Amino acid sequence: MRKLKTDELNRLSVDQYKSAPKLPLIIVLDNIRSQHNIGSVFRTADAFRCEAIYLCGITATPPNREIHKTALGSTDSVTWKYFPSTLDAIEELRSQHYQIFAIEQTDNSIPIDTFDAVLETPTAVIFGNEVSGIDEAVLKYSDICLVIRQFGTKHSLNISVAAGIVIWYFFQSVKKIF
Repeated sequence: MRKLKTDELNRLSVDQYKSAPKLPLIIVLDNIRSQHNIGSVFRTADAFRCEAIYLCGITATPPNREIHKTALGSTDSVTWKYFPSTLDAIEELRSQHYQIFAIEQTDNSIPIDTFDAVLETPTAVIFGNEVSGIDEAVLKYSDICLVIRQFGTKHSLNISVAAGIVIWYFFQSVKKIF
């Protein structure tokens, strides 16, 4: 076993990435405080070729040195758009007939490991603030709430970890397009 060299990884250029097929998934970041988390989500969205990231409210936007530390250039490849509020983003998504999932612990959340993810229609997934989660006003506009079951003493995951799990889960349902 040997570690692969960079030139053996078959990386796409930014131009190739932009024209490549995308996972029909938009990531919506609802008031994310940590710029490192934002950068990590960009990097994961790049890895699985997500359609776009919507940055909402207090969520910082590129170009930003702190985002760049973890994004490592993925802010150049992944399409992103800023909205003053998450409800503005949802309004745009609804007008384009997206189904909207929220990743949140609610009284009717469906465990993601029991949910049959099928991306037959364009889909958006909302991730909430590191402390307060997804705003209640935003939750009521979600079609489905999903939860990542946890079994320890803490019942929350870092936003970038949760996004990685969810994006990978949706990718598994359509990986044949890649």
